[in-house]
Amino acid sequence: MTEEGLGFVASALLTLGLVVVAVTISLYQRLDLERDIGVAVARSFVQLTAIGFAITFIFGLGNLAYVVLLLAGMVLFASWTSYRRGEGVSGAFSISVVAIGAAAAVTLGMLLVLQIVPPTARYLIPLGGMVIGNSMNTTSLVLSRIQDDVKTQRLNIEAALALGATSRQAISPILKTSLKSAMIPLIDSTKTAGIIFLPGAMAGMIIGGADPLEAVKLQIVVLYMLLGSVSVAAILVGLLSYRSFFTPRHQLRDQTPNQEIGAGAAGR
Repeated sequence: MTEEGLGFVASALLTLGLVVVAVTISLYQRLDLERDIGVAVARSFVQLTAIGFAITFIFGLGNLAYVVLLLAGMVLFASWTSYRRGEGVSGAFSISVVAIGAAAAVTLGMLLVLQIVPPTARYLIPLGGMVIGNSMNTTSLVLSRIQDDVKTQRLNIEAALALGATSRQAISPILKTSLKSAMIPLIDSTKTAGIIFLPGAMAGMIIGGADPLEAVKLQIVVLYMLLGSVSVAAILVGLLSYRSFFTPRHQLRDQTPNQEIGAGAAGR
């Protein structure tokens, strides 16, 4: 192993001390998170190492088809993760694929069409990863929030249906709350960028020796890109997922499949 490689291993081992702190706090407070922390550390190391080799390989090929293939794989894995968060939502995996895939395609497509970034693996892979990762988080949050709110607000939804509301009208307050909850974290991060924290792309470039102003330019592109992609993912998840809670006759489904609750009028 090279001297640089040994230095990296030493740095990684030293930073594990911070992981030990997290585990100690979990044990002391009886949070029962030790296993999750251990799995997260191990998985992140293996996954980041693997993607590092994969990206190096793709850089060497210089073929955009492999970039698209890699991004498609990221979309599928992200969709599976979101599906597990919204497992109670019918068709959650398909909804996640559409939402995350559309967010990535629209965002990266605009960046290329407007010639903001060149069509190379060096730009598309990291930017695509950011878009897909943030869209995944948003998708998971929306699916989880809608599902929880429908359970806790069944009586309100049924009352609205009984008064003649359509399924879309009855669930509209829940949709709005879910979308806002999913988007607020990124909006707040964008508001405080450069004041409270330095975002990842900018910090990485500065640490790597880039000019701070060049880092700022790229970070601005990234922030606006993520706002757009998260908005696309959130609205698609909301519009596609709420239908699974209702029958074609605008009746609220029960927890048990094929059962119906509510007073929606037939054929509305």
